[in-house]
Amino acid sequence: MSEAGALPPLPAWFREGPVRRLLDVIGVAGDEARPVGGAVRNWLLGLDPGDVDIATTAEPGVVAARCREAGFKVVPTGIAHGTVTVVVEGTGFEVTTLREDVATDGRHAVVRFGRDWRSDAARRDFTFNAMSLTAEGALFDPFGGRADLARGIVRFIGEAFARVREDRLRILRLFRFHATYGAGALDGEARAAAIAERAGVADLSRERVRMELMKLLVAPRAAEGAQAMADCGLLDRILGGVPMAATVQRLAAIEASLGLAADPVRRMGALAVLTREDAIRLRERLALSNAEFRRLEGIGHGWRQPDPAAGAIAAKALLAATGPRGYGDRAMVGFARSGAPTDDAGWSQLLTLPDRWKAPSLPVSGDDLMRRGVAAGPAVGRVLSAVRELWIAADFPTDRASVEAITAAALAAERG
Repeated sequence: MSEAGALPPLPAWFREGPVRRLLDVIGVAGDEARPVGGAVRNWLLGLDPGDVDIATTAEPGVVAARCREAGFKVVPTGIAHGTVTVVVEGTGFEVTTLREDVATDGRHAVVRFGRDWRSDAARRDFTFNAMSLTAEGALFDPFGGRADLARGIVRFIGEAFARVREDRLRILRLFRFHATYGAGALDGEARAAAIAERAGVADLSRERVRMELMKLLVAPRAAEGAQAMADCGLLDRILGGVPMAATVQRLAAIEASLGLAADPVRRMGALAVLTREDAIRLRERLALSNAEFRRLEGIGHGWRQPDPAAGAIAAKALLAATGPRGYGDRAMVGFARSGAPTDDAGWSQLLTLPDRWKAPSLPVSGDDLMRRGVAAGPAVGRVLSAVRELWIAADFPTDRASVEAITAAALAAERG
């Protein structure tokens, strides 16, 4: 995108469909409604709009009444703060009345409704998030957001220190947006404000911190963003440990070479998990889901990680024990930490094993062992475990003769 020149053609989502219907329903009787923020920014970048947020001069009750009359579903998700969710043709839109801040405390703001587009835009965080599209398709850009976007500059609106004190979450958003849209170094004033106010991040909810960090980890410059946070003394406060941004950089390169999408949980493991204790700490600090914790816990089992030097049987044993997702997490992070080139043949073999081989079921059961005289109870478990170990060591055979020999050996060992 160039800094100057004609705007790109208006996007189809603006000209027709649910967004157009919603704008036309709300923007009557002297009121106006506009798409704001991310959808406008993404249009200028040639990207999909993502969620399209609408701002309007109409107050929430008026918005709800007009939309219900038009047959839209209305959900009063944040009506006290000026926001209603409107569902049009199956798509939900947040519609928010223009606002002005009355007071802020670093986490919450007291607002009043307004009708001034510039005043509402001035409440937003970064210049390129303050842009909107009028109903006629004119770009409203009161703070030079288009030029900043073209140059890869993530700049606060107004005085950076004041904007950060209004909402400490903006510190994390600074690094996330810079990792996504920025180029070069952080804006100096923004960086200084983030450092000065970094202690306030401790007051944010764990869920909000987790959300911003996960979004940063899948950004195009995730490793650089993580390193910038570390350099500003933020990341160790959030993670409670020493971050490994270089491993994230390596993992991103491996993902790109294999055509894989960025995975935030896997990248979190590369960034911050060496042991199971690391995963436990992150679960508490970031309010991780059980599924996320289990994946990070697996990455933290350093004694059970794939290694090309261990051979094919060891890799198959790990795949059988952890399943394709757990195996993939460990193999990808292990590869990233190995220092091997992204086209390393040994690691490539390990990574593609789930595509080439599926672990068979153990061909011996507890009932089989009891029919052969093993007493019910702990003895069955011991012999079954021995059978499994011998079966894996023999490369998972399923033919009758091999299974019989393995079972007989385990029985003999149990009986002394």
